[in-house]
Amino acid sequence: MKLIIAIVSNKDVTNVFANLGAAGFRATKISTMGQFLEGGHTSLFIGVEDSKVDEAFDVLQSSVSKRIVKQHGVKSTVSGTLLKQPVDVEEFGGVAFVINVEEFKKF
Repeated sequence: MKLIIAIVSNKDVTNVFANLGAAGFRATKISTMGQFLEGGHTSLFIGVEDSKVDEAFDVLQSSVSKRIVKQHGVKSTVSGTLLKQPVDVEEFGGVAFVINVEEFKKF
């Protein structure tokens, strides 16, 4: 058994959660925040059988979208108008980690 921890944008989480359920996967969602991009993120914990990992990734990948967002310049002690100008940043649809589960019990 595997545990997939997927971190997706709040802009996509409703779609991801619905598509996972429709595909027969069960997930737990936890509201989280990223360090760089604004708007919030949600972490999903998805327990899957080893043979279903690729299927779960297909659902995740098809349920999120990459987008270009405006991010304001970095904070700096150096003065200058260019530092405060918004720049285009590519926001990926999500990121996921797969962890081996040694034991799983329902109670």
